Order: sequence, then structure tokens, then C-alpha cells
Amino acid sequence: MIPVFALVLAACGGAATTTTTTIPTTTAPTESTFPVTLASAAGPATIVAPPSHIAALSATHVEMLFAIGAGDTVFAGDLNSNYPPAADALTKIDAFNLNVEAVIALDPDLVVLSYDPGDAVAALEAVGIPTLLFPTALTIDDTYDQIVTLGAATGRSEEAEALVADLETELKEITADFGGAGTGLRYYYETDPFSFYTPNSSTFIGRVLGLLGMESIADAAPDDFGSGFPQLTPEFIVDADPDVIILAADGEDLSTVAARDGWNTMTAVQVGRVIVVDPDVAGRWGPRIGDLLRAIADGITEMG
Repeated sequence: MIPVFALVLAACGGAATTTTTTIPTTTAPTESTFPVTLASAAGPATIVAPPSHIAALSATHVEMLFAIGAGDTVFAGDLNSNYPPAADALTKIDAFNLNVEAVIALDPDLVVLSYDPGDAVAALEAVGIPTLLFPTALTIDDTYDQIVTLGAATGRSEEAEALVADLETELKEITADFGGAGTGLRYYYETDPFSFYTPNSSTFIGRVLGLLGMESIADAAPDDFGSGFPQLTPEFIVDADPDVIILAADGEDLSTVAARDGWNTMTAVQVGRVIVVDPDVAGRWGPRIGDLLRAIADGITEMG
């Protein structure tokens, strides 16, 4: 089974990095920018008036909406929506086992999804609820495009474009600060300690790490499903002897990895080149990608 989403990264050195998001002060969108018809993986969606009752059933898109100043229009998120702190107050909906009828009963004027379980998009559109479907980003530009589309959907295009500009500047500054800190380093990136589905360099996370010059050991593994997350075996990982191990699974660290059968023979384990990342932050391709890149860069620099 291919994991629904296995993007990870963030804090290093065994402790989660605390980050904050500044919620922009904005004026309410005007009716003059609506109606607007927008494209997403769900096809074209027409939003007649500024939405004020949004169900954003993806933690990533909750973050995006808050970051462009539209947080006050969001009333529901998915079970993982916990950032910024104001998201804790949202109505929580299980997006992976979605009860579409229950969502419809909440009368949202816009629904945002990251995947379409059980033809939810068709059911929502059938009752006139505009829906935007944004799958996991494959590139950093995909993140920017999703932010811009959400800006247009909420009448906050200026705020969305400003956020994208800030993110572009931030990534350029980090890359300039650290240069090719990871050039030539081969990494094993663990999304969970059981399945060993691992992002290769063609994935979103692979492209983020590629900004530092790093390469995934998964590049050498067959990607039978074309997902960008080939399933490795413990033997493959040990034999590959990666320069760096990045852990994005709760409860995993250098000590737990060293205790695995044969893993203490790897150079990265022996010399402590293990970066522990926060899967909660790392599983989202939204406004905090700069935090992710800097955390990994810091971890590499500290290891020397």
C-alpha cells in the first residue's frame, strides 16, 4: 500500500523547532472580485461571493488560509489541523473517512480537500458547494500555485501573492546562507519505522533537500508505483550506508535506530549523523517550508 502522504522534515537535533506564523491584518474582500472561477484537480469551481464558512479538510490548507489572513472564514479543518494555535478551535472532520453528508449538513460555502475520498467532490458539487482539490505538492511551485488560488478564492489575492514572494525570498536567503551544505550527501529519509516507503529526489521533500545539494538513497530503488516513494527494505538501507539519516516518525531517534538489527553498522549511526524532524510540521507543504529547509540546513551544519 502506498502511503497517502509521506512528506516529512523540520526540527533537528532531537527536539522540535518552535515556529510562529504572523497572521496578516487584512480588510474584508469586496464583492467586486466575485464571482470567480478557479481551476484545481477537481476541475473548474465558481465561487459566487466571498466565502465566510470554509471547510478546509487539510491541515496544510488550513495553514495557508490563516497565513493569507482568511483564518476567520475557516470553521472546519481535518483531524490534524492544529496550526496556527487558533486552528485548535475549528470543528474537526475525519478527511480520510469522510462523511460527505455530514459535511453538507454543516452548510459550507467552500470546501478545500487534499484528496477525493469516495467521489466527495462530485457529491459536493451536486448540491452546489464549490470545491477545490489540491493534492500533495510535487514541486515548490505547486505550493505557490495553491496559495495563489486560495487567495483568489477568498478575495485575498494580494495577501497570497505577498506570502509567495516572502517564501521565495526566504528560500533564496537560506540557500545563500548555507550554499551547498549538503552537496554530495546521500540521505535516508524515514517517514515511519514500519513500511520503509521513502521519498526519492523527485518528490516535494526531495526537491527541498535538493536545494542543499542532497540526494536520496531511494533514487537507486525501483519505484514500481511511480509515486516517488519506493518501498525499501532494511537490508537495502543498511547496504546503502547513507551519509545522513533523517527521522520523521514520532518516538524515533538515534537510540531507537541504533537498536535495530544491523543498523548500528551504518556510518551515520556510528558518528551520530541523525537528524530528528517533526512529522507534524514536515507533513505539510505550506507556509512553513522555509522553516523546514533551515532546520535541515542547521542540522547538516552542526554535524560538520
